[in-house]
Amino acid sequence: MSKKISLREFQENLVQRLTTAQQGQTTHAALGVQAGREFWLVDLTDSGEIVPTPHLSTVPLTQPWFRGLANIRGSLYSVVDFAGFQGGDPTPATSESRLLLIGTRLGLNSAILVSRALGLRNLDELESSPRTDEIRPWVGDAYVDLQGRTWNKLLVRNLVMQPRFLDVGI
Repeated sequence: MSKKISLREFQENLVQRLTTAQQGQTTHAALGVQAGREFWLVDLTDSGEIVPTPHLSTVPLTQPWFRGLANIRGSLYSVVDFAGFQGGDPTPATSESRLLLIGTRLGLNSAILVSRALGLRNLDELESSPRTDEIRPWVGDAYVDLQGRTWNKLLVRNLVMQPRFLDVGI
């Protein structure tokens, strides 16, 4: 279950962050998501919107990890199951699964399906770990949190420019 906060707590947190930003004490934050068993960090400049998973229109003769098309406020987005794309189990459609719109800044209407959104993560509170994944060019630096979980930085440009990501046909 996701943690619920009151509107008052949200507003107090927002005021605190705005005050901190005005004083020049910026934090290095990234959006945290979970895709399958992996935890990912996405730069706020690379992440678009996070939306609950809408109805997806399937497209025949496509890869199993290509989940279809989603209509988001009148625009069609191609939806890739991020865990499935990387060889993991397909992401089940649950109340926690989300679409992360990622390609808008690059002129692509692309979205990745993730198991759940985990909110903002302060990179200053995570320990940097050397990058160990040479096979997946969309995996950037790694970080370890206080619970020992490894968070990989998602390099959105590298992901959406992969020929396999762009060619969803069988």
